[in-house]
Amino acid sequence: MTPEDQRKRVEVCFSPSQFHLYRTDFEICVVIDVLRATSAICSAIAHGVQAIIPVSTVEEARAYQQQGHLAAAEREGQIVEGFEFGNSPYAYMNPELKGKIIALTTTNGTRAINIASEFSQVVIGSLNNLDAVSDWLIEEERSVLLLGSGWKDKFNLEDTICAGAIADKLIDSGKFKAEEDSTIAAKFISRSARDNIFAFLKASSHRRRLKRLNLNEDVKYCLTTNTLDVIPVLRNGQIENLHS
Repeated sequence: MTPEDQRKRVEVCFSPSQFHLYRTDFEICVVIDVLRATSAICSAIAHGVQAIIPVSTVEEARAYQQQGHLAAAEREGQIVEGFEFGNSPYAYMNPELKGKIIALTTTNGTRAINIASEFSQVVIGSLNNLDAVSDWLIEEERSVLLLGSGWKDKFNLEDTICAGAIADKLIDSGKFKAEEDSTIAAKFISRSARDNIFAFLKASSHRRRLKRLNLNEDVKYCLTTNTLDVIPVLRNGQIENLHS
């Protein structure tokens, strides 16, 4: 057990709009966009995609596309016209994408990743790789900021549940402590949801948004915990497997 005054901090930031309040106090930033960007990135890396280049705008993605690179784009939950795929995790399970580098832009997730890129260590988290990321963070024993991508800079439930679950695991290890009310709130929201995340999120805004787009299978995939053991990290502007 680590003495209390030597424990590292773990805190939850609900959305990128609050990032400036946390940016100077942490060594590792875990970016979370459960529905669906970080779930899709974890899926891509797990299924052999070499790297994802996160870009914040559709224009940047088009520029990569025009240079002959693979590119994907999503806005408002839908694939942007002119691109073959967006941020569905299933799109990245295609064997033809193994070994490829793909530029990706999404409504919330890739922007959050780029905001966090000032950190020396940026990790991609989701419910799919919850235990893999949590166990690695516990081993690293460095201060951690859990950044929810939210929805257009607003709070959302699914990212908060995931962040709260990671924070809970880190605090339970005895190596971490939390001081912010945001982390305490996220932890208890996560505990309330963990027995049935699907039911808990039934009325959430983004789940309803995706349901209207007939993306229920994506939702089920993204809300299922511990289906992947990858730890994607940002290196030199590209997201790769930590162990590659």
